[in-house]
Amino acid sequence: MMSATKPTKKMKPPMRSPLAASPRSIELPEGMRERILSKAFDLWQERGYRDGHDLEDWLDAEAIVMEEIHEARE
Repeated sequence: MMSATKPTKKMKPPMRSPLAASPRSIELPEGMRERILSKAFDLWQERGYRDGHDLEDWLDAEAIVMEEIHEARE
């Protein structure tokens, strides 16, 4: 009696993040990382110290700091 074998599926390679493809990290101007870090901490405090939103807080903080820089240049 022959055993039934399942046909093998071709698997697609996993999607890579565009950031993962970058060989080097981006260097921020002097003091910018600290400004973003401080703003992200403020957002975390405003959220009531709830965990699980660290990336969202960081990205929001980046946007806020970049907007502040843009407004200062006008």
